[in-house]
Amino acid sequence: MSDLRAIRTVSIAVARSARLAMLGPEGPGVRELWYVLHGYGQLAAPFLGDFRAIDDGSRLIVAPEALSRFYEGDAQTRLHRDAKVGASWMTREDRESEIADYIAYLDTVHQLILTRLGGANHAPEVTVLGFSQGAATAARWVASGRVNAARLVVWGSQLPPELDLADPGAPLRRAETVLVMGTTDVFATPKLVEKETARLRAANYPFRFVSFNGGHRMDDDTLRALAGMSTDYDATGAV
Repeated sequence: MSDLRAIRTVSIAVARSARLAMLGPEGPGVRELWYVLHGYGQLAAPFLGDFRAIDDGSRLIVAPEALSRFYEGDAQTRLHRDAKVGASWMTREDRESEIADYIAYLDTVHQLILTRLGGANHAPEVTVLGFSQGAATAARWVASGRVNAARLVVWGSQLPPELDLADPGAPLRRAETVLVMGTTDVFATPKLVEKETARLRAANYPFRFVSFNGGHRMDDDTLRALAGMSTDYDATGAV
């Protein structure tokens, strides 16, 4: 018999509002659809501003905002009326539920966008790009969600450790995977990059590696290259 005096936790499903930022045209004529997932502490609209370099009228770029917002800074800074607000995709607390929730959220976003573009029969090629914390979110969505992505771009981060990269039938393998790292990224350090690329090669996981001169940030020239607007980057990789 359970102790009714013990503290118990239960999970319930709730409806809530989510925010999307969008850049580019809508309608059946859209050639490409990009989903771009921001990093920890960022918001969708400012993050989307980093993608103006590829806003050429041929692609719709959609930035879903993570569902958990917070005030940034130390205790005193957070109390200020102008305290900066950021968002996070998840924490380690109730981890599995957080992951399931954001995959379901992103699936809902994708269905909404397809409807706005004229339905599944008019679906353009999809790129899913995740930056920093958003990279793990992007990879999990491509691996377990209902988005049929042609390409997964992991920028300034690595693929989640729990994903089975060696399974030749894994849904994640249906998308081309591109790792993008800045040469002076303080988070995606050379040691981390070497470890991650070795892990992918050991799993015989196909990917491309792209580097640019810079830190933990987006880069206009690299984005243009990924969008097929130029070829000005240093790319190496594994088959």
